[in-house]
Amino acid sequence: MSVLVTGGAGYIGSHTCVQLLQAGYVAVVLDNLSNSKPEAVRRIAELAGKDFTFIKGDISDSSLLDEIFEKHEIDSVIHFAGLKAVGESVSVPLRYYQNNVSGSIVLFEAMQRHNVKNIVFSSSATVYGMTDKMPISEDAPLGCVNPYGRTKLMIEEILRDVYVSDNSWNIILLRYFNPAGAHPSGRIGEDPNGIPNNLMPYISQVAVGKLKELSVFGNDYPTPDGTCIRDYIHVMDLADGHIRALEKLKENPGVVAYNLGTGKGSSVMEMITAFGEATGVKIPYRITDRRPGDAPVSYADPSKAARELNWTAKRNILDMCRDLWNWQSKNPDGYGD
Repeated sequence: MSVLVTGGAGYIGSHTCVQLLQAGYVAVVLDNLSNSKPEAVRRIAELAGKDFTFIKGDISDSSLLDEIFEKHEIDSVIHFAGLKAVGESVSVPLRYYQNNVSGSIVLFEAMQRHNVKNIVFSSSATVYGMTDKMPISEDAPLGCVNPYGRTKLMIEEILRDVYVSDNSWNIILLRYFNPAGAHPSGRIGEDPNGIPNNLMPYISQVAVGKLKELSVFGNDYPTPDGTCIRDYIHVMDLADGHIRALEKLKENPGVVAYNLGTGKGSSVMEMITAFGEATGVKIPYRITDRRPGDAPVSYADPSKAARELNWTAKRNILDMCRDLWNWQSKNPDGYGD
C-alpha cells in the first residue's frame, strides 16, 4: 500500500518524504512545483536511496486524482499542498481560499470516491490566533488573524464534518509551530520564492550575502529582550512527527489534533545570537516598526503528542542553525532554476 503525499516536493514535504521512504513506506508524490523545484524531487530519492513515483499536477485536478487513486494502491494521504505566506494571503485572499480550501475539498472528494479514509493534514499553530495563555495546548480557543490561518482552520473544520458524516475516517491534524533547519546532509532545505517571509531563511540569506541585513520587527514587546518569542522546531523533528502520525492512523483514532513544537520559546534576538554561535557568521540587523498582528509570545504544549504519538522534538536551536547554514552555504541559490 502507498502513501499519497500532496506538496511532497516542498520544504516540510521533502524532508518528510525522505523519512517516509527510509521507514519503508511506498510514496506517491503529487506537487505542482509552484513553491518547489524538480531538483528537490531528485535529491529526495538520492537521500532516501529509493525511487518513488512523482507526478507533477494539482490537487484541484479531479480527473488526475482519480487516475492516481485508480493506478496506485493508496492507503493514506499526507496533505501538505497549499499556499503558505501570511502576508501574501492578506493581499490576495481569494487565491488562498481557492487554492487551499477548494483544492482540499477536491482532494477529499476523490478520497471519498476511492474509499481512502486515512489522512494526516498539515495544519498550523496560526489556527490559535491571539492568545495570552502559554504554553498553547490543543484545547485552546481557535481563531485566526489572517486568511492563511483561516484556510487552515476551515480545512480542519471541513475534516471534522467529514468525520461526523462518516466515522470510518481517521484524521490527524498536525499543528506546526515554527519550522526551521534543513536535512543534516545539506542536500535539501527551504528554498522560498523571492524574499523569505520567515525569520530563519531570512537570516540565512543575509548570512550568505543575498540580503543586506535583517529587519527586526519591534523591540518593545513585553518579553525579556523586547523581541517576539516563538517555538522553533527542526524540520527533521517535524518530519518524524508525520511518520508517528501515520502509525497512529492504524489505531483508528477518529479525528484528533496534535501540536508539533518543542515547548520552549526563543526570541528573535536569541535566534540571531544562536545562528552566530552555531556558524561563526555575524548577522547585521536593524530594528524597525512592529508588524500588525504579531503576538508577543507563542509556544506549544507538545505533551499530547508525547503521550499519544510517542513523539518529542530531539533537536535544539543550535542544531537548526547549523543545519540551516549547511544547506544555505552549499546551496546559496537554493535548488537553482
